[in-house]
Amino acid sequence: MARRYWNIHLEEMMEAGIHFGHGTRKWNPRMAPYISAKHKGIHITNLTRTARFLSEACDLVFDAASRGKQFLIVGTKNKAADLVARAAIRARCHYVNQKWLGGMLTNWSTTETRLHKFRDLRTEQKGGRLDSLPKRDAAILKRQLSRLQTYLGGIKYMTRVPDIVIVVDQQEEYTALRECITLGIPTICLIDTNCDPDLADISIPANDDAIASIRLILNKLVFAICEGRSSYIRNP
Repeated sequence: MARRYWNIHLEEMMEAGIHFGHGTRKWNPRMAPYISAKHKGIHITNLTRTARFLSEACDLVFDAASRGKQFLIVGTKNKAADLVARAAIRARCHYVNQKWLGGMLTNWSTTETRLHKFRDLRTEQKGGRLDSLPKRDAAILKRQLSRLQTYLGGIKYMTRVPDIVIVVDQQEEYTALRECITLGIPTICLIDTNCDPDLADISIPANDDAIASIRLILNKLVFAICEGRSSYIRNP
């Protein structure tokens, strides 16, 4: 896999607050190699290492996108939800930004059944069939559709398990990460100073609580995916 230049600057990362970790009492000792200092009771992430692993992640997703691979971006906490949806739509990726339903990947047949139900209800709604049903029946189906839209709306076009999963918050999305590990799906994960850097295939040390930090990381990855997709279109 060739290495490329992704325009990753330390000054930009500092402005986004990527280097701010958690309090020194709330940390995972395995993160020691990724921490450069302590300041006013919090750990400071080594941005040189962040830049290195972010660059590796960009190389990985570019290469995968250039070969037509599918991506899933997962980030369900409030601060990340909108950023995840926008990033995924921009890069034509699948996404989960509300609740991760246990077994979403490891029990794919059940997820597939739910997706078929979701698509059928959407078709019926667009065709006006739901409005022609008795009010009680229509209300039940509309509630089902609303619930499916909330939890499965970001993966409604997914026809198989993804090739690569990008996780915004390791602790928040631990179930999703474990499912990927079980299935052998490569993962890229933002890890704060309270995380385990050994769980994901590529762990990017970064502040996973600040909106600006999450946005910057996602923007770099999305740009690499878009560049890779352009290469795939030009050289099918």
